[in-house]
Amino acid sequence: MSELNKDQLTALARLCRLELNQEELTRLSSDFQKIVNYVALLDMVETSDLSPYSHMQEQSFDTLRDDKVQEPLSRADFLANAPDHVGGMIRVPTVIHHVPKNS
Repeated sequence: MSELNKDQLTALARLCRLELNQEELTRLSSDFQKIVNYVALLDMVETSDLSPYSHMQEQSFDTLRDDKVQEPLSRADFLANAPDHVGGMIRVPTVIHHVPKNS
């Protein structure tokens, strides 16, 4: 189990651009130590009978279909899937509102 010292925590806070007083630093130190202790529990998991691999896909089933070049959907078929459309284009809700500049 690794212990976080005050210098490491202060350096971490500085890298995160956190300005902490002594009380906050003490509380954060306690919280970080709880996290480190919890993660250390992973060392107790028995993994000796598992084979190492570098990527999850190496041992999982390939459920994706092969890419195939096909004719694109017609505009009518494409728009039939859209909840709303106008003038041959999909209508979407406004997400950016114009805010007038104050003169």
